[in-house]
Amino acid sequence: MFHEIYSVTAFKVIAPYPLQICFNDHSVRSIDFRPMLRGELYGPLRSLEFFNQVRLDRETGTLVWPNGADFDPTTLHDWDKVGEAMITMARSWPEPLLDGVNEANETAIHEKNSMAL
Repeated sequence: MFHEIYSVTAFKVIAPYPLQICFNDHSVRSIDFRPMLRGELYGPLRSLEFFNQVRLDRETGTLVWPNGADFDPTTLHDWDKVGEAMITMARSWPEPLLDGVNEANETAIHEKNSMAL
Protein backbone atom coordinates (compact mmCIF):
# COMPACT_ATOMS: atom_id res chain seq x y z
CA MET A 1 0.00 0.00 0.00
CA PHE A 2 1.45 3.35 -1.07
CA HIS A 3 1.10 6.41 1.17
CA GLU A 4 1.98 9.80 -0.22
CA ILE A 5 4.40 11.76 1.95
CA TYR A 6 3.53 15.44 1.99
CA SER A 7 5.59 18.39 3.07
CA VAL A 8 4.88 22.08 3.35
CA THR A 9 6.89 24.10 0.84
CA ALA A 10 5.59 27.61 1.56
CA PHE A 11 2.91 29.47 3.49
CA LYS A 12 1.38 32.90 3.79
CA VAL A 13 -0.58 34.53 6.61
CA ILE A 14 -3.88 35.56 4.98
CA ALA A 15 -5.79 36.80 8.05
CA PRO A 16 -5.26 36.84 11.83
CA TYR A 17 -5.37 33.02 12.17
CA PRO A 18 -5.85 31.51 8.71
CA LEU A 19 -2.78 30.47 6.74
CA GLN A 20 -2.51 29.59 3.07
CA ILE A 21 -0.26 26.54 2.85
CA CYS A 22 1.50 25.15 -0.25
CA PHE A 23 2.58 21.51 -0.45
CA ASN A 24 5.15 19.50 -2.40
CA ASP A 25 2.40 18.11 -4.66
CA HIS A 26 1.56 21.72 -5.70
CA SER A 27 -1.73 21.72 -3.81
CA VAL A 28 -2.74 24.70 -1.69
CA ARG A 29 -4.92 24.72 1.43
CA SER A 30 -6.29 27.62 3.44
CA ILE A 31 -6.74 26.65 7.09
CA ASP A 32 -8.19 28.72 9.92
CA PHE A 33 -6.26 27.56 12.96
CA ARG A 34 -8.33 29.49 15.52
CA PRO A 35 -10.52 26.49 16.56
CA MET A 36 -7.35 24.44 17.20
CA LEU A 37 -5.70 26.94 19.53
CA ARG A 38 -6.50 25.23 22.81
CA GLY A 39 -4.65 23.32 25.45
CA GLU A 40 -1.16 23.62 26.80
CA LEU A 41 0.70 23.37 23.47
CA TYR A 42 -1.58 25.22 21.05
CA GLY A 43 -3.32 27.59 23.50
CA PRO A 44 -0.41 30.08 23.57
CA LEU A 45 -0.86 30.54 19.80
CA ARG A 46 -4.07 32.49 20.51
CA SER A 47 -1.74 35.42 21.09
CA LEU A 48 -1.64 36.83 17.58
CA GLU A 49 1.90 38.09 18.14
CA PHE A 50 2.97 34.55 19.04
CA PHE A 51 0.90 32.92 16.28
CA ASN A 52 2.62 35.14 13.70
CA GLN A 53 6.01 33.72 14.73
CA VAL A 54 5.15 30.64 12.67
CA ARG A 55 7.93 29.47 10.39
CA LEU A 56 8.55 26.72 7.89
CA ASP A 57 10.91 24.04 9.15
CA ARG A 58 12.34 22.72 5.89
CA GLU A 59 13.92 19.72 7.64
CA THR A 60 10.57 18.41 8.89
CA GLY A 61 8.51 19.94 6.07
CA THR A 62 5.94 21.55 8.31
CA LEU A 63 4.97 24.71 10.15
CA VAL A 64 6.41 25.24 13.63
CA TRP A 65 6.15 27.80 16.40
CA PRO A 66 8.80 28.79 18.98
CA ASN A 67 7.16 26.74 21.76
CA GLY A 68 7.48 23.53 19.70
CA ALA A 69 3.89 23.48 18.47
CA ASP A 70 3.54 22.03 14.99
CA PHE A 71 1.11 20.09 12.83
CA ASP A 72 1.83 16.96 10.84
CA PRO A 73 2.10 18.01 7.17
CA THR A 74 -0.20 15.17 6.06
CA THR A 75 -2.82 16.35 8.54
CA LEU A 76 -2.55 19.86 7.08
CA HIS A 77 -2.71 18.51 3.53
CA ASP A 78 -5.80 16.44 4.30
CA TRP A 79 -7.47 19.11 6.45
CA ASP A 80 -10.67 18.98 4.40
CA LYS A 81 -11.02 15.33 5.52
CA VAL A 82 -9.63 15.45 9.07
CA GLY A 83 -10.08 19.06 10.18
CA GLU A 84 -13.45 18.60 11.90
CA ALA A 85 -12.15 15.61 13.87
CA MET A 86 -9.07 17.61 14.88
CA ILE A 87 -11.22 20.52 16.05
CA THR A 88 -13.47 18.16 18.02
CA MET A 89 -10.40 16.65 19.67
CA ALA A 90 -9.01 20.13 20.46
CA ARG A 91 -12.23 21.04 22.27
CA SER A 92 -11.49 18.26 24.77
CA TRP A 93 -8.03 19.58 25.65
CA PRO A 94 -7.90 21.14 29.12
CA GLU A 95 -7.06 24.81 29.28
CA PRO A 96 -4.12 25.73 31.52
CA LEU A 97 -4.64 28.49 34.06
CA LEU A 98 -2.81 31.76 33.44
CA ASP A 99 -2.41 33.88 36.58
CA GLY A 100 -5.53 32.23 37.98
CA VAL A 101 -7.61 33.12 34.91
CA ASN A 102 -8.78 30.53 32.41
CA GLU A 103 -7.28 31.35 29.00
CA ALA A 104 -10.51 30.35 27.26
CA ASN A 105 -12.27 33.20 29.07
CA GLU A 106 -9.54 35.61 27.98
CA THR A 107 -9.94 34.46 24.38
CA ALA A 108 -13.71 34.91 24.51
CA ILE A 109 -13.24 38.44 25.84
CA HIS A 110 -10.62 39.18 23.15
CA GLU A 111 -12.89 37.87 20.38
CA LYS A 112 -15.86 39.85 21.71
CA ASN A 113 -13.76 43.03 21.79
CA SER A 114 -12.41 42.31 18.29
CA MET A 115 -15.93 41.92 16.93
CA ALA A 116 -16.86 45.31 18.38
CA LEU A 117 -14.22 47.03 16.24
